[in-house]
Amino acid sequence: MSETMKVDEKSAAIDSYVLGAGEAAAAAAPATEAPPKESKKDAAAAAPAAGAGGEKKLSKNALKKLAKGKGKKKEKPNWGAPKEGGSKKKKKAVEKPKEVFKFVNKTPKGEKKDLSSSEMESAYHPSAVEAAWQDWWEKKGYYSCDPEDAMGKKPDADKFVMVIPPPNVTGSLHLGHALTAAVEDTLTRWHRMSGHATLYVPGTDHAGIATQSVVEKMLMKESGQNRHDLGREKFTEKVWEWKEEYGNRITKQLRSLGSSVDWSRERFTMDEMCNKAVIEAFNQLHEKNLLYRDMRLGNWSCALKSAISDIEVDHIELEGRTFLEVKSHKGNPNDKKGRYEFGVITSFAYPIEDSDEKLVVATTRLETMLGDTAVAIHPEDARYKHLHGKHVVHPFNGRRIPIITDSELVDMSFGTGAVKITPAHDPNDYECGKRHKLEFITMLSQDGSINKNGSQFEGMMRYDARIAVEEALNEKGLYIGKEPNKMRLGLCSRSGDILEPMITPQWYVSCDGMAKRAVDSVRNGDLKILPAENEKTWYYWLDNIRDWCVSRQLWWGHQIPAWFATIKGETRISKNDMENNKRWIVARTEDGAMKKAQDIFKVAKEDIILERDEDVLDTWFSSGLFPFSVFGWPDNTADLQAFYPTSILETGSDILFFWVARMVMMGLQLTDQLPFHTVYLHAMVRDKEGRKMSKSLGNVIDPLEVINGCSLENLLKKIEGGNLPAKEIEKSKKDQAADFPDGIPECGSDALRFGLLAYTVQGKDVNLDMKVVVGYRNFCNKLWNATRFALQFVSDFKPTSTLIDDLMNSGKATIRDKFIISRLMNVCDEMNTYLRAYRFGDAQRAIYAFWLDDLCDVYLELIKPVVYDKSEANADNRWTAQASLWLCIEAGLRLLHPMIPFVTEELWQRLPGRGTLGADEKDSIMVSEYPMCNDAYRNLAVEEAMEITKTVIKSCRSLRASYQIPNKTLTKFFIKTTSNEADIKAQVDDIKTLGKASSVDINVDESLIPKAHGIDVVNDQITVLMDIKGLVDFDAEIKKLEKNLSKTTPSLVTLEKKISAPGYAKKVSEDLKQKNLEKLEGLKTKVVNINEAIDSFKKLALLEKK
Repeated sequence: MSETMKVDEKSAAIDSYVLGAGEAAAAAAPATEAPPKESKKDAAAAAPAAGAGGEKKLSKNALKKLAKGKGKKKEKPNWGAPKEGGSKKKKKAVEKPKEVFKFVNKTPKGEKKDLSSSEMESAYHPSAVEAAWQDWWEKKGYYSCDPEDAMGKKPDADKFVMVIPPPNVTGSLHLGHALTAAVEDTLTRWHRMSGHATLYVPGTDHAGIATQSVVEKMLMKESGQNRHDLGREKFTEKVWEWKEEYGNRITKQLRSLGSSVDWSRERFTMDEMCNKAVIEAFNQLHEKNLLYRDMRLGNWSCALKSAISDIEVDHIELEGRTFLEVKSHKGNPNDKKGRYEFGVITSFAYPIEDSDEKLVVATTRLETMLGDTAVAIHPEDARYKHLHGKHVVHPFNGRRIPIITDSELVDMSFGTGAVKITPAHDPNDYECGKRHKLEFITMLSQDGSINKNGSQFEGMMRYDARIAVEEALNEKGLYIGKEPNKMRLGLCSRSGDILEPMITPQWYVSCDGMAKRAVDSVRNGDLKILPAENEKTWYYWLDNIRDWCVSRQLWWGHQIPAWFATIKGETRISKNDMENNKRWIVARTEDGAMKKAQDIFKVAKEDIILERDEDVLDTWFSSGLFPFSVFGWPDNTADLQAFYPTSILETGSDILFFWVARMVMMGLQLTDQLPFHTVYLHAMVRDKEGRKMSKSLGNVIDPLEVINGCSLENLLKKIEGGNLPAKEIEKSKKDQAADFPDGIPECGSDALRFGLLAYTVQGKDVNLDMKVVVGYRNFCNKLWNATRFALQFVSDFKPTSTLIDDLMNSGKATIRDKFIISRLMNVCDEMNTYLRAYRFGDAQRAIYAFWLDDLCDVYLELIKPVVYDKSEANADNRWTAQASLWLCIEAGLRLLHPMIPFVTEELWQRLPGRGTLGADEKDSIMVSEYPMCNDAYRNLAVEEAMEITKTVIKSCRSLRASYQIPNKTLTKFFIKTTSNEADIKAQVDDIKTLGKASSVDINVDESLIPKAHGIDVVNDQITVLMDIKGLVDFDAEIKKLEKNLSKTTPSLVTLEKKISAPGYAKKVSEDLKQKNLEKLEGLKTKVVNINEAIDSFKKLALLEKK
């Protein structure tokens, strides 16, 4: 064993300290971490070389870092080899102000961008790259699909059809929508390029409650009017005007995202085609006795004066007594801020009829006692046996209220064991009321005020009445007291109003039979839900489904196609009396309703009065028809025949039941077919803290803010506009300023899409760190720079339509050429496999690795000397290198295109040979063929040989980096190998190119290897040695280390004193103790390592002098 080897073994531990956990973690960082700013070869250059026996060797670079007291070396992003040598200190140059890139799109709308008129920009500018392509793609008709091309083809095998989850017309897209668009468009473009008949249908939802609320607020702000001032017809006209003026924001965003939807088939859920489908669906369901009218308890928004669905309910948890603002009320006089009290349970007593005894009950909603119709006790409760069959007396209206026994509702051990029953205003009481056939008394009006059943409290708003009832009970001596109580409040997601359970007449769809078919379709495998764990949610909801309330008390939406019929002269015929339900006539038109009425009442048309139901349908009703209504159902159109059923439904997991289940139920019921065979549910997008994206938190980011950039000022304004507590606002603003001191830079759609796709790990919520997404702009920049750099290598190259076959059958391809073609085939296989399985994150990582690791870091660097050498003797090698490079760039861009469409089209169009590749050549990358793997060109033996070469190159570079050898200084290497000699010898030129070697000798006699050398024991078969004679100033390095030691030792001594001080063990927290111990061990290790390093340098200095 040489002296150098011994020195390296003794001091090997120093590198593990210098490298540090941060660098080690970075090496293994997943794709959802921020994309690396340096390539793998850069990282390799900074990595420690291994010593004998696989231990880490003493690194010269590490020693210099310790000597200077520094941590990681600054990253140097470039496409060549990393700068390995020590650099002289340069004078700080005066910074020139950065020139702001300004782009003006001169391409006429719909025309193809002329790339020949200007040189390729030296830097990547998203605004310039992404301009014009979308308009050209649309004009060329690439997004459309002829039904004749799709007719009779099997979904996925030959065709791919998908409808967009229609976003609300009121809003703008957020990053959750952007993830949806990225996933859906990636699938669409991949299928289109795979030769399938492909159609991606766009549309927007009329969003009944949201749109009506927005327009009502606008109307009040502009003219001080409400909808009732205008009347239904005029108000509806106003909403349509608003929709035409403001409803196109979403389409602009989708176009900016590059979504390749067929705009010629764009649908709006209230357009003529969709409206026809809604009317037909309502009638068919009614005709099959699956749709009926009934009085039931449901969610009621007093602000909207409408029933709302469960999905429109937000919940807040109250831990105890809490004061909240209620905008519809005048304000609580007992609170300085006018807020109302919640989170308490109030006890009061009911007088028992004909007795001095009282029965104490408790409630969290005291005002509802005005609608009480019973008090329930447990039949086995001995305390109240004597009250069975008796009554209490209502203190305000004298109403006799029965005392009933109910073992299902009453818990004897909770409270007093007596429960007040308000069947018309509580879900549990509602069921109890039905069991005991109690009276259902509604004590609230639609606006939340107390109605005529509220005695002296009539006209008061509900929470003002709560205060007044408490005071009145107190005056009567019936008020007992109140205690803090945990509770859950349901809020209307549109108005923020606290919801009330109310009994109202509504239209319902019977769901049991439809739900069973939907459940069975998943259980028998006809419908796949991915990720599969969502099947449990599917079964839970549908196995326990309740009938669906489909009516809403709004003016904006699909007016229910039902008419209430009366005969002239009839009086007091109530529409809300369920006994009159037979008078409700469901029809497709008013004329149709009139004919049905004549048949029912057997009177002349002139004697019948028809009054259409003023209510509209739940928005989810029309959305549930979307997969087939967009193709013209119920008419048997060519589109319906060709494109229905669709292939897949892609959406967020949060609406699996509310939308997806209803589409499946409606599709099976109305078309007798599943609307799609697969449901792919992407994860929910949250902010980096794991919080739901919400306007109230100020953490919602518009995709256009990422695409076009956004100033820090605007980002902070959004946080201030939320309702976070003051401390949270300051923390969020500080975090935002730290992450984006200059705001969000212009990233472009491609970077946004690519970054979001990196997060698509099935089944997991996305805690989205915008810095990661922004980091993928660097990938697009590298893609741009790499292609621009590579284009100079193929500027004189003329590709052919049969190029890959010509290359691989020429017999001229070198190992490096065969390697990169094999890696290309491998990534083709991976991409198709991953996209077929909806593994978008894996696909993203695979193509990322091919471009950066295989193509840029390895092959591009290897062929530089080959392509620069234009001698006749090198002609064959140069041609194979150019051919391989052109093939990889061209196919690599096509592989990337579904994920990042804009920059790939721009770069693909710039490749030499465009327009010369024969009749089958496509005009655009988006309609060119998606690359497939040709197994004949996969060569695992060559890949293994190249891996050995890469390992040796990495070792050479690591040794050079360890001793900070300048780029311009070539070094001598000696390689010892026991089994790979032939492979290494075959690629000596490549090793010299990337290893910066003047010579590489393999298995030479020991006597020819210099005594002073650096060594890296790569594995049990390969050892790399580097001649370091005359390359290192050991004395200077020793002085630096000694200086570092003089600074480190006092810190160690101080910490040791601190830990051994009296009272330390008791006064210091366990967490801090652990941190101090870790710091102590680190300092001890550093001192030992520095001392060993000094000793090592001294021994190396002696060796050099021999």
